[in-house]
Amino acid sequence: MTLFEEKAVTSSGAPVISVSELNRLVRAAIEKNLPLTWVNGEISNLRRYDSGHVYFTLKDASAQVDCVMFRHKVQHLDWQPADGMRVEVRALATVYEARGKYQLNIEAMRRAGLGALYEAFERLKARLDVEGLFAEERKRKIPEFPRAIGVVTSPQAAALRDVLTTLKRRMPRIPVILYPAPVQGEGAAAKIMQAIATASTRAGQDQIDVLIVCRGGGSIEDLWSFNEEVVARAIHACSIPVVTGVGHETDFTIADFVADIRAATPTAAAEMVTPDRADLRAQIVQVRSQLMRTTHRLLEDHMQKLDYLQRRLVHPGERIAERQRHLAHLANRFTGAYKHAFQAREWALRAAAQRLNAARPDLRLLERHTQESGRRLTDAMQRVFERAQSRLTRAEAHIASLNPQLMLERGYSITQTADGAIVRDGGQLQTGQSLQLMFARGRAQVEVKNAVTVKPKVT
Repeated sequence: MTLFEEKAVTSSGAPVISVSELNRLVRAAIEKNLPLTWVNGEISNLRRYDSGHVYFTLKDASAQVDCVMFRHKVQHLDWQPADGMRVEVRALATVYEARGKYQLNIEAMRRAGLGALYEAFERLKARLDVEGLFAEERKRKIPEFPRAIGVVTSPQAAALRDVLTTLKRRMPRIPVILYPAPVQGEGAAAKIMQAIATASTRAGQDQIDVLIVCRGGGSIEDLWSFNEEVVARAIHACSIPVVTGVGHETDFTIADFVADIRAATPTAAAEMVTPDRADLRAQIVQVRSQLMRTTHRLLEDHMQKLDYLQRRLVHPGERIAERQRHLAHLANRFTGAYKHAFQAREWALRAAAQRLNAARPDLRLLERHTQESGRRLTDAMQRVFERAQSRLTRAEAHIASLNPQLMLERGYSITQTADGAIVRDGGQLQTGQSLQLMFARGRAQVEVKNAVTVKPKVT
């Protein structure tokens, strides 16, 4: 609230607001309490401006409301709204503040009844997809050269004329069998199902290898017969491949998803099931040219081979004479090789004899060497024996010098305690201790009267 507005009060002290503030408050209240809503009604007073915006009135039997749909929303429509159409709009209720005008701002718009149709379409599509009717692995391949082509459509449909014209242009000799059925209106789905079932049953008898199910473009209501479950299951159960050409490129029906191949238009469906006569002729011309070139090349190769064999062909007498000359040549080579081998063996034997003579040993010299070696071995053994005897004598003398018995013979004795331990230090003795004295011959037992410890001299 501005400073001026703050001063503008009634005599009772209540604030006074401007028209702009009033419209702003009304707009905020409406938008806050009424979110985006789908509204059903009939279009009237529709006006299109150069800016791309569309203004119209939406009415029913007892009320009406102004509506605006801005350009960035209009461009998403794939149809043109017009006066008298019943539509469903997704809109936000608001107020155009500049004029205090209550209106609907349109976010999306569809023709009345299409919402339910779209929902039914999506439900059936999801259910059939779960059942596997759309699975790619069950799609069958279209025969390249069908014996005959079946068509399910209305005899009065423009789609039939498009199909027949295309088939006549591409491959006029392929028979076309029509299984008539209405393509829109009440009961059309059941008639289409019966026509597909008839084509499937008579496929062998009529020699049809592929079936086209088609119709021209139209609204979703016009194409709805091809969204019925009975038609989808009839296509799924058909014994031959099915190609659908329903509506325009942007139109998709349940029948398209079940079919083995979906064509954008009836004309495209006819092109898919037949080879192009012009293309086949071009291929035949190309194959004929390749065949001619291959045949000429084979003939030329065989002619060259014949010339080569002719050059190799000689008189039998000449062939025998040639073989005789070759045999004589081999005999000469054999004789020369035999003589050469004999001489080589002879020279090898002489060389071996010389090496053997050179390697023969001198027995007398070997005998003298043996005698000398024996004498040297005897002398060496004698010296080893003498040295060993000398070491043994010295060892015996050393061991004898260490014999305690000799010490005892010289007058020494060994003093032991009662438990047999040798006494080496007088400090170990105690007065009254019993000791044993061992002499060179005999023993004596004594008792310690006085134990004296002798300290060693320190040098």
